[in-house]
Amino acid sequence: MDIITVYFLYGLSFFSMGLAVLLEVGRSSELDFARALRSLAGFGLVHGVHEWLEMFLLIYPQTQDSALQQWIAPGRVVLLAISFLFLISFGARLVVGPKRHRLSWQLLGAIAFVWTVGLAWLFLTEPHDVRIVAADVYTRYSLAIPGAALTAWGLFLQRQKFLQAGMSGIGRDVIAAALAFGLYGGIGQLFAAPSVVFPSRFLNSDTFLQWFGFRIQLFRSVTACIAAISIIRSLRAFEEETRRQIESLSQAQLDERQRLEQLREELLRQTVRAQELERQRIARELHDEIGQTLTALGMGLRAMSDNVVIHPERVGKQARELQGVVATGLFGLQNLITGLHPPQLDDFGLAAALRWYCAQVQERAGVTVAISSQGEDTALSAEVRTVLYRIVQECITNIIRHAKTNHADLQVIFQEDKVRIRVEDKGCGFDVNAALNRREYPCWGLLGIQERASLVGGDCVITSEPGMGTLIEVSVPLEKESHG
Repeated sequence: MDIITVYFLYGLSFFSMGLAVLLEVGRSSELDFARALRSLAGFGLVHGVHEWLEMFLLIYPQTQDSALQQWIAPGRVVLLAISFLFLISFGARLVVGPKRHRLSWQLLGAIAFVWTVGLAWLFLTEPHDVRIVAADVYTRYSLAIPGAALTAWGLFLQRQKFLQAGMSGIGRDVIAAALAFGLYGGIGQLFAAPSVVFPSRFLNSDTFLQWFGFRIQLFRSVTACIAAISIIRSLRAFEEETRRQIESLSQAQLDERQRLEQLREELLRQTVRAQELERQRIARELHDEIGQTLTALGMGLRAMSDNVVIHPERVGKQARELQGVVATGLFGLQNLITGLHPPQLDDFGLAAALRWYCAQVQERAGVTVAISSQGEDTALSAEVRTVLYRIVQECITNIIRHAKTNHADLQVIFQEDKVRIRVEDKGCGFDVNAALNRREYPCWGLLGIQERASLVGGDCVITSEPGMGTLIEVSVPLEKESHG
């Protein structure tokens, strides 16, 4: 194969690898491999340019006799050194791992220092006509071979991680790249140009040609192609990682959706049960209070009808007694109606109904609820008023039952586009996640609050910690027509 073609393919392999890797730089990934890619991209791009420069000098040999030679020759060594320093950085980061990033810089600095000292020694001790070749060979020995060895070692370590992650195909690509880099450095850079640097006097590119019958550049080109193809194929790991992340998120969403559906079904059963219990309570109260009142009223009327003729003087007394029975019955009926749906809610608005309810709570349960309101009591829809009233009822019921405190604060905030409710206590508090997510006996009161808020397009935020009290904030957006 023509040597110019070899150099072209050699440079193309590493440059293409660097370009492909560069496109993956910055990808969000948990893989250590991803964090070191920037250095590998630098190696591929710079080393590819170096090999194309070598090809250019072969195509235009007259440039070596021009004034540019004094700049081109050192520039080739600098490009070579920079590319292999990138390779050392890549291998070192893979070997030491992401948690010891400083150690990789220290290792890179130590190798660069050794190379600089040795290069200075060459320029001080060797004649001018052999310095550049010696510098090229010394750079390959001191930078390329360690860089390729570190890269092969690091890629081998990465293979283990890919296999543990269930990416066996990526593991095969990585081990192929490791072997290619190992051969590229261990053999391809060992047989450098003949120079004064040991052992290139007797182990050099001419020796390789005599032993194997083809140029060392062809060997480097082949290993470069294998390394580049293997590295590019290994970049599929990011697609696989992304696919797994998407599947994991999808499964998590599905599990959460199923859990929410189960909670919703259980909440519906609890709601139906609560409705039945409420109907039973209403039936008992109607039977015990209103039924007894009507029975007493009926018996009193019969007695009055009997006494109209026989004992007319008793009729007035019995009528007054029946008035007391009727008043008692009306009072009981009024309390029953108020408990079901307070008329203040429709007649005077949400804030007034909540003030009345807080007064009832203090009278019945001994818990003081300090209520304050901000903004104008917007004309809310009946549905929103009822939902917010029931939410506050549930919040204060929880405080009475569980908070172990006799004081709470209630804020009603009317804003232009929404209404907010804040119920806070300084009680014993609780673990919110544990209460909402436990499989057995979840906190149906809190779930009911969240469900009620979602029914009117609102959201509910519950903040609590053991010993730190509880804050429940509910925000419900207002429809434009709600402003009147």
